[in-house]
Amino acid sequence: MKERKEEWNPEQDSVSKFIMKKIALLLSMGMLVLTLAGCGDDREDGSAESSTTEESSAESSSPEAVESTPENVPGDAGSDSAQGWSQEMEELKAAVVEAVGQDGYWPEMAMDAEMAGVTYGLTADLYEDYLAERPMISANVDELVIVKAKEDKVDEVEAALNAYREANVNDTMQYPQNLGKIQASQVEKIGQYVIFTQLGGFAIDSEDEEEVIKLCQEANQKAVEAIRSKLGE
Repeated sequence: MKERKEEWNPEQDSVSKFIMKKIALLLSMGMLVLTLAGCGDDREDGSAESSTTEESSAESSSPEAVESTPENVPGDAGSDSAQGWSQEMEELKAAVVEAVGQDGYWPEMAMDAEMAGVTYGLTADLYEDYLAERPMISANVDELVIVKAKEDKVDEVEAALNAYREANVNDTMQYPQNLGKIQASQVEKIGQYVIFTQLGGFAIDSEDEEEVIKLCQEANQKAVEAIRSKLGE
């Protein structure tokens, strides 16, 4: 008995190929949808993070989130004067500069509250206002400190500035040209104000230590008297 051979049907073959193509197309579309869905999730996550960041930034920059600060905080460069001092302190400094001469006033670096606390022991609970300036070059020791102490803290401020002065006088590591200037420095109390003056930069031109001390003492006294006059004392 002979096997019956199936005859090739072109129409049936075409239908099979068409169905296979459809299946392949559907599979491809399914993969594409899954891929796009995954990307969409990533974008949504990124958008959420971006939204959270923008909201945090907006909150930090909003008026409610920014703490208010006083206009004339000592040592705050945001206040009215160039160095950040209050108007009263700037006027007292101007009186000193006028008294000793622009060439005789060497301090040009403002000391902020933290630096003043570390250097002089002037913690914020001791004063209502202050000014403290010194040269930017450590080899120079010219300084001006004016402290408006709280009424019950005047003696403490005076003691702190005297302690600072005595430590400098006893410091054997000072530059020789500064020894006379340091010895001539003084702490003066005028009512609620305590002043430390270590001025007379021009005096280092003299090689005579006694002459240096004399010139610096004169400069310091001029500065103190200028402040006293400005305060009406």
